[in-house]
Amino acid sequence: MGVEYTLSMVPASSPPFDLGFVATRRLHGLLSSWPELNTLLAALNTVFVGMQTAYILWTWLVEGRPRATISALFMFTCRGILGYTTQLPLPEEFLGSGADFPVGNVSFFLFYSGHVAGSVIASLDMRRMQRWELAWTFDVLNVLQVIRLLGTRGHYTIDLAVGVGAGILFDSLAGKYQEFKRRESIANAISAKEAFFS
Repeated sequence: MGVEYTLSMVPASSPPFDLGFVATRRLHGLLSSWPELNTLLAALNTVFVGMQTAYILWTWLVEGRPRATISALFMFTCRGILGYTTQLPLPEEFLGSGADFPVGNVSFFLFYSGHVAGSVIASLDMRRMQRWELAWTFDVLNVLQVIRLLGTRGHYTIDLAVGVGAGILFDSLAGKYQEFKRRESIANAISAKEAFFS
């Protein structure tokens, strides 16, 4: 609380202060002066988002395990609601790329990062299935994604941190939802059996 109460607030006329932006100032300068590198990294990040999406859909459609998909649906629904209710200004130094997802420089919600949350959801599912190497690979790629998003000013640091928490939260809620539905199904089956024999 001492830090909070002694902190000078950023004036409305100034850009927000973001420690992640300070830490990635050199990367931002490099990407600003080398647009081809920015486009390459954006394209690689888009491939990673495609990998997350493919994994999440694979677990449901091929393996018959819907938890990761339910998590993603919960997460994107909440992100849409929060993103619409509080629309943050795009950082002044934002470096967009036509190779980025969402494709091109279309509008998007800053709070919170669906890129990061989706990766966490996939990684948690991989851990449940004991796909350890794949989970660690996704975690490393997620860290690189966070650094790139800070370097391009595509998200504020808080968006990325909450993205991690959102991935964990919605994975947990999806597990609780599945357990609730399983118990409800068992209760309905028992009721139907009792009604049949009475």
